[in-house]
Amino acid sequence: MSTQLTPVLTRYWDEPRSWTLESYERTGGYTGLRNALAKDPAELVGIAKESGLRGRGGAGFPTGMKWGFLPEPDGGPRYLVVNADESEPGTCKDMPLLMASPQLLVEGMAITSYAIGCTHAFVYVRGEVVHVYRRVLQAVQEAYAAGYLGRDILGSGFDLDITVHAGAGAYICGEETALLDSLEGRRGQPRLKPPFPAVAGLYARPTVVNNVESIASVPSILANGADWFGGMGTEKSKGYGIFSLSGHVTRPGQYEAPLGITLRELLDVAGGVRAGHELKFWTPGGSSTPMFTTEHLDVPLDFESVAKAGSMLGTRALQIFDETVSVVKAVSRWIDFYAHESCGKCTPCREGTYWLKQILTRLEAGQGVPGDLEKLDDIASNILGRSFCALGDGATSPVHSGLKYFRDEFEQAMHTPVDVSFPPHRSTVFAKEDVTS
Repeated sequence: MSTQLTPVLTRYWDEPRSWTLESYERTGGYTGLRNALAKDPAELVGIAKESGLRGRGGAGFPTGMKWGFLPEPDGGPRYLVVNADESEPGTCKDMPLLMASPQLLVEGMAITSYAIGCTHAFVYVRGEVVHVYRRVLQAVQEAYAAGYLGRDILGSGFDLDITVHAGAGAYICGEETALLDSLEGRRGQPRLKPPFPAVAGLYARPTVVNNVESIASVPSILANGADWFGGMGTEKSKGYGIFSLSGHVTRPGQYEAPLGITLRELLDVAGGVRAGHELKFWTPGGSSTPMFTTEHLDVPLDFESVAKAGSMLGTRALQIFDETVSVVKAVSRWIDFYAHESCGKCTPCREGTYWLKQILTRLEAGQGVPGDLEKLDDIASNILGRSFCALGDGATSPVHSGLKYFRDEFEQAMHTPVDVSFPPHRSTVFAKEDVTS
């Protein structure tokens, strides 16, 4: 496997005005759509399956298989919904992609819609990122004007409209069925499954829900072929992906590489952990994935290897923490987030995250009481596998992995405030004089 960086989605990010249609066409944009429109839709689904593309939003479900789950056409509408509600702590790949190259998504949506028989597709963008929302709107308008959207696209007889929708900023709407409820104007809460979206999704019609990066990967597959895509990555985790390095790393940012690259290799490219410090712990896919330590530096970052090592690849949000950071404080901050973002629909998540927060707040202050660590583990265990959706399961990940690898820090926090053991000024990323008010 090649461990070199493979800029495909990010290849033209440094082009002048890379987000414009003019720049996108100059660098080969919409070649994939032209290739797709010359094929039968069923053939496109086959190409997606053959390529081995798996969902880039966290779960890693085979994209072509998801398209193939749609029932036979019955004369009614079917929909494509793109999940751009990126909000997992540490995850920051979809927003830069939409800012730098939104036409990749538009072209991918056109190809996917043609493949599944959709004539009206939606992009659900996180509402707080207004600049991204405007950028995607502009890209859609340019595509309409150029004939890549609308009626009789490129003379093919295929029609497609795209609606860009701004959400209201709820983490739960990253869950696909909660997203669909929100898109329909309801409160964003996960639905009971089955029925799955492929059978009864948006407006109770067959629906494909895919992540931004998943759909943005489709044009290059149609332009270069399934074998080209499958030639990168590993046997079961094919292709490339954007790895987001943040935290105590010398050069944080987006690094596009084949799946299967290791954190050690990525750190070599990114200049390593910040000068004078050493790696302590890190997340392979955002805060909802069990944390790793230095012993996992050489774990291949693909779906199977990360799972075998006890975590999940997730969104490839690699948060890097050095020895100055308190694990207890980091876990406490993450649980604050999950308790706040719980939709409250199910008791395990609603009550469990609340009580996890109470205990961790005590531990942060060095005011633990006997049995707190056992209670943390017990509460997390009673959430795991019992919550209505994956939010509850994700909230247990930092708790269980924190206790597994750094139990001594939790025991110390029973009597010593974490800000005493780990002074906050030591872990700050920026020097005080570099921060502007």
